[in-house]
Amino acid sequence: MSENILSNKELEEILLAEMEATTSNKSEIIVYNDDYNTFDWVIQCFMEVFNHAYDQSEQLSMLIHFKGKASVKSGTYESLKPLKDALVERGLSAVIETFKDA
Repeated sequence: MSENILSNKELEEILLAEMEATTSNKSEIIVYNDDYNTFDWVIQCFMEVFNHAYDQSEQLSMLIHFKGKASVKSGTYESLKPLKDALVERGLSAVIETFKDA
């Protein structure tokens, strides 16, 4: 009877491949327009959460207003999750969309 036991090296290689697969996918924070938050509040949120300058925050808020939504930050899911959570805690409608690498 043969046993199917992985060596530590094989297990490490599998885990590293899985980690790379989940962190290499491109993700984006998408913020949606709503009827509740003011321009000033959205601008302030972007400045606090992303450390954006006023002008950049204002441009993003205008894009969201006129297009209904906009991508405000890209990166790995893991790096974006706390930022998205901070926006949601402030009352903004934000989600993370992840795109699989081809």
